Amino acid sequence: MMDSLPEVLIWEILNRVKKTIDRNSLALSCKHLHALDKENRHFLRVGCGLDPADEALTSLCLRFPNLARIEITYSGWMSKLGKQLDDHGLFILSNHCPFLTDLTLSYCTFITDVGLRNLTSCHKLSALKLNFTPRITGCGIFSIAVGCKNLTVLHLIRCLNVSSVEWLEYLGKLETLEDLSIRNCRAIGEGDLIKLGHSWRKLKRLQFEVDANYRYMKVYDRLAVDRWQKQWILCNDMLELSLVNCIISPGRGLACVLGKCKNLQKVHLDMCVGVRDCDIISLARESRNLRSISLRVPSDFSLPLLANNTLRLTDESLKALAKNCSHLESVRISFADGEFPSLSSFSLNGILVLVHMCPVRELALDHVYSFNDMGLEALCSASYLESLELVRCQEISDEGLQLVSHFPKLQNLRLSKCLGITDDGLKPLVDSYKLESLVVEDCPQISERGVHGAARTISFRQDLSWMY
Repeated sequence: MMDSLPEVLIWEILNRVKKTIDRNSLALSCKHLHALDKENRHFLRVGCGLDPADEALTSLCLRFPNLARIEITYSGWMSKLGKQLDDHGLFILSNHCPFLTDLTLSYCTFITDVGLRNLTSCHKLSALKLNFTPRITGCGIFSIAVGCKNLTVLHLIRCLNVSSVEWLEYLGKLETLEDLSIRNCRAIGEGDLIKLGHSWRKLKRLQFEVDANYRYMKVYDRLAVDRWQKQWILCNDMLELSLVNCIISPGRGLACVLGKCKNLQKVHLDMCVGVRDCDIISLARESRNLRSISLRVPSDFSLPLLANNTLRLTDESLKALAKNCSHLESVRISFADGEFPSLSSFSLNGILVLVHMCPVRELALDHVYSFNDMGLEALCSASYLESLELVRCQEISDEGLQLVSHFPKLQNLRLSKCLGITDDGLKPLVDSYKLESLVVEDCPQISERGVHGAARTISFRQDLSWMY
């Protein structure tokens, strides 16, 4: 029966089946589907099931000759599962996958720089993502940079032995990189990013995360500071910027980038010590197309002890965003975990100005003690708000939560670790069919019975270990 179907229809069926196990079952239903699946399969995800690794990978590459995207992950691997894929496995890929453009290697602990050099013959390779490949060094990354001229995406996550950054300078001269992610690579510091040079003009996405537990405290020398200040960093193509655990110092490093992204749409600043009001104001004035901002502010006890409060973010930052970013749809504000909340905070008025002046559809507040029942009352006039997330907002009571039923467009509500609300706060929502989804997590005074009927889709969890 399937053999009689038009080939165009069969291609459509294959494209709609996403799970590998389902595609394999479908391909076994008839010879025609099996043959078409061989041609149509462009993505392959393998790992612990490869045993013996080289023979199994060779067989798969021969079966699917048009593979363009391959993900090899050994998460949860143990020695009893068989030998991991090693450098010879990447040699097999380079020989049998002529159309390979996107390769992800996760927890591949036996792959070394030799294996990466085998990939340099994959001339179509444009995206390489490495997650915890501890034997890889800067030399291996450099060989990829030299051999794969079409590289536009490079992700390095927990690559602990990548210390030299000559590859970063080489990629900067090529000006092909569009998506760069460096996360928890201990030996790469904020100051090293200056080596990207003119490639800053081409970058569309940058993720840079410093491992807070093993910070490699690089000292800025005078030459490095001069390079940041003299090199006018233009980031006109930057769409997404994410910085985590970074030190942002005035006039140097990443502080020079924040105010030069004209087309930025999404920004995430998480525990970035040194961000000032003037940095956010400059960002807001330049990035008028901003649609999403997420700020996780360090507590006062994680900031340097200063005689003044110049490193504290205030309502001036929020007012600048409200005034300049008329497309802002998603706002997330969080303060650092710890016994003491941040005193350098945004007031209730600053938050409300942002929500009312911008078309905010998603609002998430975590550890924001200034947000209380008056804030929920003010949100009753938020005409765009569709999703609200309140985490550890301890000034909210049942009286304030009951006002949620009056929000004009609210569809999704998440409550987590809120001490002051009980089942009574949710009563106006029960059987009202107002909410599409309700998530309640670890709120000690809300019971599973209390959330019943409060939304079309409900998720309830209560783990109170966070309180002790």
